[in-house]
Amino acid sequence: MIVILKTGATAEQVSEVKSFLEEKGFSIHFSEGVEKTLLGAVGAPDQDKELLKGQLVAYPQVEDVHIIAKPYKLVNRDFHPDNTVIDVCGVKIGGPEVVVMAGPCTVENPEMLFETAQMVKESGAKILRGGAYKPSTSPYSFHGMGIEGLKLLREAKGRTGLPIITEVMDTRDVDLVGEYTDIFQVGTRNMANFSLLKEIGNTRIPVMLKRGMSSTIEEWLQAAEYIASRGNYDIIMCERGIRTFETAYRNVLDVNAIGEIHQRSHLPVCGDASHGTGRWQLVPSSTKAALAAGADCLMIEVHPNPRVALKDGAQSQTFSDFRRLMSELRPLAEAIGRSM
Repeated sequence: MIVILKTGATAEQVSEVKSFLEEKGFSIHFSEGVEKTLLGAVGAPDQDKELLKGQLVAYPQVEDVHIIAKPYKLVNRDFHPDNTVIDVCGVKIGGPEVVVMAGPCTVENPEMLFETAQMVKESGAKILRGGAYKPSTSPYSFHGMGIEGLKLLREAKGRTGLPIITEVMDTRDVDLVGEYTDIFQVGTRNMANFSLLKEIGNTRIPVMLKRGMSSTIEEWLQAAEYIASRGNYDIIMCERGIRTFETAYRNVLDVNAIGEIHQRSHLPVCGDASHGTGRWQLVPSSTKAALAAGADCLMIEVHPNPRVALKDGAQSQTFSDFRRLMSELRPLAEAIGRSM
């Protein structure tokens, strides 16, 4: 349930309500909005919620109590009516500016990474993406450079000033990857890896949670709840395409999901048309669609020579493609009242 406190409630009054709820077996999460302070009471003890609501509204500092039927409480917009804005090394995700994350699918070597990082920065990207650990359907595919890839990403950040987003795949790697990255990326195959989600939730490093390729909106939001329930609220929801009956392209970018998440949740949403289509020719149009649908950030794969890329060359933009796409995105952002 969500307990809305009156404007001007003192710290002592907040503590009084918090103690009451904790005595009833709830765990408490705070949300301070522009005008209101909210207490999220989660844990669903076996009690009469309507009775508790009546007891809570008897407190003079309590304005209202909402009982949330949805299984996701903390990422629900009722818990945090204002949009969450995540600050990553000064780059704000979820505000009026649309943030572009760009770079290679996989870190392959220093020259390729540094060249790509410098180019995407000059073109307007604000965050550098790159995989040091890469999942793959085949056990014989390239799985990334590991720790050496992380070191190269950190060096690229030092050269360009761009914050880093990279994937973490295993609970055993969370501390290690956390030493190098500014945003954890949870890939589609790990959206339901609840042990990993809880481990990331114990950190205070922002995380991008990619939608499972066959997951519903509600399953995706419940995965985000695993992270938030541990105290990490800096979550970016990433629509990266779902698997359907269509075989003409890799996945179907569910543009509807961007608006739906904004309706249900306060978390920022990213659109990843590179994975969402799997074809470089479709990335520009689908990226524009994601932007128009309300995406707060856009993820785009870029490689200096996609034909020789070790991973996902078919969905990567060349340097010239990326520059052209960025120039086409800016006026579209302005047309919907945003900036890039």
